[in-house]
Amino acid sequence: MELRRLQHVVVLAEEGNFRRAAERVHLSQPAFSRSIQAAEAELGLPLFDRGPIEARCTPAGKFFVERARALLLQNGRLERDMSMFRDREVGEVTFGTGPFPAATLVPAAMAQVRKRYPHVTVRVQLGNAQELLDCVRREEHEFFVANARRVPRSGEFHIRSLGRIRGGFYVRAGHPLLERKSWQMKDLLPCGIGSGKLPDDVSLQLAKSMGLAEGTRVPLSVECDDVHILKRVALDSDTAIIATDDLLDSELREGRMVLLHVRDFAPDLSHSQVGIVSLSGRTPSPAAAYFMESLIQLAKDQAGSS
Repeated sequence: MELRRLQHVVVLAEEGNFRRAAERVHLSQPAFSRSIQAAEAELGLPLFDRGPIEARCTPAGKFFVERARALLLQNGRLERDMSMFRDREVGEVTFGTGPFPAATLVPAAMAQVRKRYPHVTVRVQLGNAQELLDCVRREEHEFFVANARRVPRSGEFHIRSLGRIRGGFYVRAGHPLLERKSWQMKDLLPCGIGSGKLPDDVSLQLAKSMGLAEGTRVPLSVECDDVHILKRVALDSDTAIIATDDLLDSELREGRMVLLHVRDFAPDLSHSQVGIVSLSGRTPSPAAAYFMESLIQLAKDQAGSS
């Protein structure tokens, strides 16, 4: 069956109406109806139950549409990959980043890509790992770079590790907690905690270490994926934020922020496993491939200098 006819069946299933579906594929309604009838005749099965206004998939139609959609997706990937192979250039790179890489590795990598591919538009979305994972799954982004500890190891995604980033709790200089010489997790609660969106397992474990009830998530006073906002909140209040030395480099050197060495902060919770995540089996654009290699090299350089 022609790919064009497969597309018509899928569009009608999505729109549920012949007129809207015909308009979407830029055909007259009679021509679109003939295409659907030809598909049904070729298969020897009715694909749609037709009502006065709506068209709904029959069981055979649902079965067919699911597989037709997969074929169209694969065809789109094939055409895209061959075009990139032929031209060795693309119009844009779209990717996502978590807050920690956004403040450390990503800016330098973006500068390198701009030098190598000056005509490529770079589009980046800041978010948490779960949001970015969904964007990659829907192919809205070619990849994302963030904490990859919760990415499913099912074969759907390809993960390239950038190493571990150590995090901790930081407060402003002059914070009331600094009057003590040692701290426990439970001491942070009265101050309020600020962080980006935490993975469920991390949130539950942090809450448990603070003495909260089993199954309780850590109560964040500020949840924000923009580290610059978190930094400002911490500097102007008693909020303790979860961050890294790299993110607070100037503040730490100038003595405006202080790392709390919390005694019962579990080592496995103090590290994020940062990685580049993309769909398995998808060929990256030349610019995206260069971007990912830049991130990997920058992470190696950073690890070597630490």
